[in-house]
Amino acid sequence: MGSRIVVQNVDAGYGAVRVLHDVSIEVREGETVALLGTNGNGKSTLIKCLMGLVTPEAGEIFLETDAGRVDLTRKSTEEIVGLGIALVPEGRRLFPKLTVEENLLLGAFRAAARADIAANLAFAFEAFPVLAARRRQLAGSMSGGEQQMLAVARALMSSPRILLVDEPSVGLAPILVSRVIAKIRELKEQRQLTVLMAEQNFNQATKIADRGYIIVHGKIEFEGKSTRELRENELIKKYYLGG
Repeated sequence: MGSRIVVQNVDAGYGAVRVLHDVSIEVREGETVALLGTNGNGKSTLIKCLMGLVTPEAGEIFLETDAGRVDLTRKSTEEIVGLGIALVPEGRRLFPKLTVEENLLLGAFRAAARADIAANLAFAFEAFPVLAARRRQLAGSMSGGEQQMLAVARALMSSPRILLVDEPSVGLAPILVSRVIAKIRELKEQRQLTVLMAEQNFNQATKIADRGYIIVHGKIEFEGKSTRELRENELIKKYYLGG
């Protein structure tokens, strides 16, 4: 089933604080789209809007499939996950006092994924051998890189079609950032996923993105239809490349 996420003219924030201003983006089936911006520019807020964790004050967010259009702003987070959208949250948000395997099994809560628990668990352990070796270890005792791998694997346990990844590089050493980003690309290809990745590490994000958006102070200031367009944009040179 074909699918895409469309965000149109969204305003959102927290109480009296407006964070997003007239934001419009789309993520088409099979793409990897980068949402680029430095800290505090609204990337995570937009991701939370997509997952039903923040309700927009204005605008539309919908999932478009062969079966029709679904208004995500009227769905709960659980219902959005049920539609095949999974989140790898900023900061991992694992259950530190549960084991690796218990964290993974919690990712399979989605009804449509329960029949595939065994297959998805085997895939997670194959994709991330360190998780297999530490399946009985408490998640909170793992390194940052290992926890990030667990967070990605947990999201895949829900058998998603669309994967939202929020700041996968935060708190990781450069070599680990490169490995995690490369693994996201590998998994995307293996599972035919559609990926939206919010990231401030421009060089790493554009290694796997097909195209992307630059968000500045809660507004989409540029849409790059290719990574080449992104690299040549003046905002990128100013904020990321020291130009």
